[in-house]
Amino acid sequence: MSQSNFSRPGAIDLSSLRKPAGAPGAPAAPGGGAPGGGASAGAGPAGSYVLNVSEPTFQSDVIERSLQVPVVVEFWSPRSQGSIALGPVLAQLSTEYAGKFVLARIDIDANPQLAQAVGVQTVPLVIAVLRGQVVPLFQGALGEPEARQYLDQLMTVAVANGITGRAEPVGAAAEPVEEEAPNPRYEKAENAVGAGDLDGAIAAYEELLKETPNDAEAKSGLARVQLVKRTQDVPADVRTRAADNPTDVEAQMLVADVDLMGGHVDDAFARLISTVQATAGDERDAVRVHLLELFDVVGADDERVVKARRRLMAALF
Repeated sequence: MSQSNFSRPGAIDLSSLRKPAGAPGAPAAPGGGAPGGGASAGAGPAGSYVLNVSEPTFQSDVIERSLQVPVVVEFWSPRSQGSIALGPVLAQLSTEYAGKFVLARIDIDANPQLAQAVGVQTVPLVIAVLRGQVVPLFQGALGEPEARQYLDQLMTVAVANGITGRAEPVGAAAEPVEEEAPNPRYEKAENAVGAGDLDGAIAAYEELLKETPNDAEAKSGLARVQLVKRTQDVPADVRTRAADNPTDVEAQMLVADVDLMGGHVDDAFARLISTVQATAGDERDAVRVHLLELFDVVGADDERVVKARRRLMAALF
């Protein structure tokens, strides 16, 4: 993945993810001033400053915590080589900074609704949250010196906005864990995803499935990338179309895609099962196939998929 400065101030809106709060003042984005407030090795209590954050804990772990201390949010995926490289770098820096910031890690595969709300297109993506407001940091897998520069600038911004607290460790210091090496079989597709080349990723996954049609990981990867591509440019009136015409197959499938991307898995499944019941012939089969692709996105072992598969069978027979 190419490394780039993620500098789109105001492009990310967390308002849909947090409760109304009286937190004053949005911080300014980092400027080109001299870095300040760097880490002091060995300062503060020993421990871990890394949190694994999900939708239910986002409010407390990110928004509320950011009122007292900067929260660095890392959007990552276990399928991304860049994420695998960057994660240990940020974790080590969080230890060195000894509570000057907390690292909140969000797995976009497990939390697609958070990724969608923030507008994550490629990972790793790193932002900061100060007083509930976003400060864009960077995108891509940086080395330790480059990542430290961004964090030093963040410390300067935090102080300028009156955030001078220091976090207590959120857990015991973790022992280094050796990351599982990525499977080279999927490297081409995963690199394309990391670079934002959705068409390239689709082609790579399709090529894998030509070789081994029952490759569950390739099926899931293809379904995920196709879902992202389909939901890039959604017509504003698609929900109205779907509500006005239950047999508008295109609208029903697209709304289900949007619901799934937003984390509303059961709603997406229920909509398509209802559409299967309301249609016939080729249209019905198209909806059935689309639903099976969404099953691949979520995972065959997921309880919601198991239940929806039963309901689909009942609707078909």
